[in-house]
Amino acid sequence: MRVGIMTSGGDCPGLNAVIRGAVLNGIKTHDQEYVGFLDGWRGVIEEDAIELERHLVRGISKQGGTILGTSRTHPYNHPNGGPEHIAQVLERQGIEALVAIGGEGTLAGAHRLAEAGLPIIGVPKTIDNDLGVTDYTFGFDTAVQIGTEAMDRLRTTGESHHRCMVAEVMGRHAGWIALHAGMAAGAHAILIPEQTVSLEQVAEWVKEAFDRGRAPLVVVAEGFSPLGDEGDYTPQGAARDGRMRLGGIGDRIAPILEELSGVETRATTLGHIQRGGTPTAFDRVLATRMGMAASDLVAAKAWDQMPALRGTELERVPMSEALESLKTVPQSRYDEAAILFG
Repeated sequence: MRVGIMTSGGDCPGLNAVIRGAVLNGIKTHDQEYVGFLDGWRGVIEEDAIELERHLVRGISKQGGTILGTSRTHPYNHPNGGPEHIAQVLERQGIEALVAIGGEGTLAGAHRLAEAGLPIIGVPKTIDNDLGVTDYTFGFDTAVQIGTEAMDRLRTTGESHHRCMVAEVMGRHAGWIALHAGMAAGAHAILIPEQTVSLEQVAEWVKEAFDRGRAPLVVVAEGFSPLGDEGDYTPQGAARDGRMRLGGIGDRIAPILEELSGVETRATTLGHIQRGGTPTAFDRVLATRMGMAASDLVAAKAWDQMPALRGTELERVPMSEALESLKTVPQSRYDEAAILFG
């Protein structure tokens, strides 16, 4: 069986481990052959692909990014997109199944194509950990670890200068990275999209910590909106795919917190640093298992399905379930963290 595989959407630590797991399990267990489409749906639509022989995936689990490249091309918005054209591409390439690795947008496109009759399975990916169908997504643990290490470093320079440090992390609609990294780093305030907090309250937490002789640390997700503001802070405008680019909320609130609290304040935006570099051991193992499960799904011809982590086990679930709801930080988790603020 000849299988196509692609990575689409934002890059993420662990993508290469998925590719390796799928190729090795596919070859050794199911006698499958793999073709890698380059740069996501663009490669599928334009028939830009490479043969993925076993030696090409050797040792790639520890590498960040994706050896296949990625893009935000949508299978329906491209001039040559749509199920009819993609079906013709797969037929010309002799491909009997397609593995689509990506987040909500990628899975939505894959689900539509599967409903149109194409043999597609998905693999869920996002550093934001906001897909409700799976307990964890690979890439999240690495992003949290990177964020925690950066905050630990910010704490030392903040203590040296008796400053408040604001660390901005990714999180457009869900604040999981901010919550986990903030708790791990001992933040004095954590600001996430799910919770509306006034900057006066944040300044009060800053002042409480400063008065105890601490260098306050404020962690803010890029999608946070202070009380009284409406919508996301998007000074960078729209990206090529039309999505508004977030980033900069930390720089925006830092001078306000300094004015309100009287504590000198500096901001650092981690940005794409969270996406790059070596995956953690947890993400390598989870991604490898996801890839192996993907080749099993292909062998079972379980189209329009994907592996999901439930507890410690991987289960088969319909791709549609991943699109039904966004997994946001529940009130109980935020209340738990808020006990430690100030």
